[in-house]
Amino acid sequence: MTIGKFRIHREGYKIIGGVLLALIAMNFAGWLIWQGPTLWHYAGLAASMLLLAFVVLFFRTPARPVEPDPLLIYAPADGKIVVIEETFEKEYFKDNRLQISIFMSPFNMHSNRYPISGTVTYTNYQPGKKFHARSPKSSVLNERSSIVVTSESGTGILVRQVAGAMARRIVTYSKNGEGVKQGDELGFIKFGSRVDIFLPTGTEVDVEMFQQVRASRTILARVI
Repeated sequence: MTIGKFRIHREGYKIIGGVLLALIAMNFAGWLIWQGPTLWHYAGLAASMLLLAFVVLFFRTPARPVEPDPLLIYAPADGKIVVIEETFEKEYFKDNRLQISIFMSPFNMHSNRYPISGTVTYTNYQPGKKFHARSPKSSVLNERSSIVVTSESGTGILVRQVAGAMARRIVTYSKNGEGVKQGDELGFIKFGSRVDIFLPTGTEVDVEMFQQVRASRTILARVI
């Protein structure tokens, strides 16, 4: 669905429709209760329009074509860098990895993209808690979905979608064994959340703490 210059993500169709119908019903009820246009009615109408605009903008998904480059690792999500550190990745690689985490506020685009081209070699969804997405423990305790993409050269990268306190559903489109292209859509997280990416140690990092990044536009790191 396209509205003006915005393309609306398919994950938002039902939610936007439900919000629109609910707001129409509420404003119609308000009209009946207040018996015609009043200051309260106009205030409610304005608030309804702002809420609908927020929901529509939340589900925006701009086209961001990428020219695949095997030496570049792009940001998988829009947001702010909140972690750059070496850590032990215990779910899949079971060794030390360079972790970069991106916090997505409710105002960021929440469509997630593949940071590299390759083959999906692992997918795993785990239900969990609802700690704030900025919390370090959210990466291992919250609802999450992990995807490993292995490039033609054998470089493996784990991308982990992590639900936050506001997030209610993680959507992952990845399937084991499928070939994927850099910049293609990986999934979607509804409302506040984060994305962790685990890279081989020694990878050259191109971003810094608290930097704002954009999916398929910002280069996170370079393969050495």
